[in-house]
Amino acid sequence: MEGTPPLAEGGSKQEEGEVPLAVAESEQPNEAPKEVVVRGSGSRREVIHDLVTEAQTLLHDVELQYVFTGKGKNQVLRGRPVAFALWSDAKQQWSVAHIELPRPPIKWKPGGKPLAFRMLTPGIQARHVKGTGAERLMFAFSQDGDPLKVYGRKFPVFDNNLIKHKQWIAVSQTAKPIVYLPFTEDTFDPGFVSSGREFLIATARNAIEDLRRAQVRSTAFPGELLADAIPPQVIATLAVIEQTDDRDYAEKQALAFDEVLSQYGLKQEEAYRYSVSSAKALGPMQFTNRKGNGTYAFVVRSCPGARLDPIFERGATNLLNAMKAAICLLDLDLAAMPSDIRLAYRANPEVLGIFPVAAYNGGPRNVAKLYRVLTRTKVKLDQLSRPKVQLAGAPVTCPCVWKAEGADVRPVAIPRYNHENRWYIQKYQSIVSLFEAEITPKAVPSVLPATEQSASPGPMS
Repeated sequence: MEGTPPLAEGGSKQEEGEVPLAVAESEQPNEAPKEVVVRGSGSRREVIHDLVTEAQTLLHDVELQYVFTGKGKNQVLRGRPVAFALWSDAKQQWSVAHIELPRPPIKWKPGGKPLAFRMLTPGIQARHVKGTGAERLMFAFSQDGDPLKVYGRKFPVFDNNLIKHKQWIAVSQTAKPIVYLPFTEDTFDPGFVSSGREFLIATARNAIEDLRRAQVRSTAFPGELLADAIPPQVIATLAVIEQTDDRDYAEKQALAFDEVLSQYGLKQEEAYRYSVSSAKALGPMQFTNRKGNGTYAFVVRSCPGARLDPIFERGATNLLNAMKAAICLLDLDLAAMPSDIRLAYRANPEVLGIFPVAAYNGGPRNVAKLYRVLTRTKVKLDQLSRPKVQLAGAPVTCPCVWKAEGADVRPVAIPRYNHENRWYIQKYQSIVSLFEAEITPKAVPSVLPATEQSASPGPMS
């Protein structure tokens, strides 16, 4: 598809919120491996895995140093210490770099002033690359002109309530260090991209089968099972676009998706569990809590048959559970839509998936707005099609939908209604087909017995 997306007007994925301490505390005990893995002559993916394992071992006993200014009750934490495990290909040796970030909350925006930080390790040069928090904070390092590759990072998770009340000594005393490696170019590999895609679609299918075994009913399609309402490729796609930064997509297009997939391939279930948006959405599928009034609690209450983990910090950061919650939420969103959208979606869920995806990103108001702009541009629901290659000569500036007219399919620009949501739809259409090769032929929807059909709830008002 032609057209270069402008930079997002909303918050960037790089503007990170604080990870709840309960998420870090739910980690398995951080025990050092009994022995360091010896790198052999395997594939690049195997070498990366070995280096990441060695970095974890190296960082296990590294102490983070907290520095305070002032005296007595007036003591203030100067900053957040972070340690990085660095590998020199030239010297074939490890080093550890210590950096101090400003204490939270950090006020920094990509494209604005550089992030202020202190380099605490003499002889090593550092440059901030992206992020400010547990999921994305990353630096580039060098020593005497020799680039150093990052294969590990130790980051302290703080108690948000103590930060709010500026109880800095208690903040440092209760901090939970996590050893977690964000995405870096040093770990990018096409093999991880492929395995990440396979991992996501397999997890989405497992989530659907869990719902099928539990016989959870669809709210949007009474008489049918929830497992037949949402295709696995739609869920796998959400797991990618929820973690794809708009700025990265603007600059890199499909490569931005590959970087997210590579992280899933490397980290598997651990990938993006520390992802916290500036709006405090958490985990790979970006659910909110809002003191029990967020999207996650709503889904837990509304979809009891799914047996979702009732604890937000656990449920939102467990990919399988979060995918089941996302399936429930998309179904509930569909149930609230006009019947013509639901019927069109049922006939062509991958293409008409733009509607539940629009709702997932911004609520039902965006569905109504999208419906209106499609009507205004004279695109009927049954004319919506998969993206094609634009013809030369008269390119249409996207974000677009694709309109089928006879044998021809052409792009139609989506009029302005919500900047972020329009590009969310664009990203969805750009990647959903990547997962279809992993899908077996579609099964016939499971129809519940007539007695259960009549008892199933109708669409939401």
